[in-house]
Amino acid sequence: MFAERIRKLFLSTSGNVESALVLIPLLTLFLIASQITIAIHLRNWEKISAQDSASTQAISGDFSDSNTYLHIDSPDPNQNLDLVVTHKKRFLPLIVPRLPTILGTQSEVDVSGLAVVENQR
Repeated sequence: MFAERIRKLFLSTSGNVESALVLIPLLTLFLIASQITIAIHLRNWEKISAQDSASTQAISGDFSDSNTYLHIDSPDPNQNLDLVVTHKKRFLPLIVPRLPTILGTQSEVDVSGLAVVENQR
């Protein structure tokens, strides 16, 4: 008698529709939250990488063609500043297809790093 109750419980299909109605939106919400988390993490990672590249190039003096080199004049000839700006772009991996078009965002990250060039005086 007890075994028959257990068998009926496992073979029962009541609640399947309700579970599906809850799981589909919950899974969609999880994927969207994961996509946003990955996008924020990759943006921060690229920002750190761009800043590190700018600092390294400002100290070493080895500039690449993709960087922007700015000279800022000052009234005092000994206080002029030179800045290097690095740019990095990266495409984001998409977990939810068409999410950037639905939200009106881009699927790439464009960041820049800024550093003061060490001048020899």
